[in-house]
Amino acid sequence: MRDKIKMNSTGKTKEGKKTGYFRTTTKNKRTMTDKLKLKSYDPRAYNPETDKCGMHVLFEEGKI
Repeated sequence: MRDKIKMNSTGKTKEGKKTGYFRTTTKNKRTMTDKLKLKSYDPRAYNPETDKCGMHVLFEEGKI
């Protein structure tokens, strides 16, 4: 059975706060019992190297 899950971004804004950006996906809870972590693009995350918003960050599973 595949259940919907919410992936929360670990990216930060320029002020150092969480972006609040999330993605949704599904996973098979019978075969994957641990928390899912994926690297994906967050358009709100601040990149200090380029001084612009938008970069790839880690997304962690959260409650939906």
